[in-house]
Amino acid sequence: MKAIHVLNGPNLNLLGTREPEVYGHETLADIEARLKAAAGKFNVALTFRQSNHEGDLVTWIQQAGRAGEPVILNAGAYTHTSIAILDAIKGSNADVIEVHLTNVHAREHFRHHSRLSAAVRGVIAGFGSRSYDLALQAFLFASATGES
Repeated sequence: MKAIHVLNGPNLNLLGTREPEVYGHETLADIEARLKAAAGKFNVALTFRQSNHEGDLVTWIQQAGRAGEPVILNAGAYTHTSIAILDAIKGSNADVIEVHLTNVHAREHFRHHSRLSAAVRGVIAGFGSRSYDLALQAFLFASATGES
């Protein structure tokens, strides 16, 4: 594995200031720096992106899937609404771990259903920004052990 893509959806650019009692005080830049340092220890590059636009996420997922590079995806609110992102995952055969900062099942009812979960390798939720670290560890472990 040469690269892992970390893709972030709408409003995640506001981490650290947006409802810190719910999402924590770390910024997306803090998470990016920590993950890049961890991935670097394994000589794995990290492509870290954020967009408030669904089409950007679709394009980036397709690119990663076609390149055979895994994706850590926090699609934000698109998790619950986007058939286009679901189709991008399925259509490009992207290897995706879906992450959430909060335990979505302990929140509002509309957050309980993910349109994406049926097409991803796994879901990690509720560990704050460490959800990203756990997803990275899962991909690194799978690579090290030859698991697909």
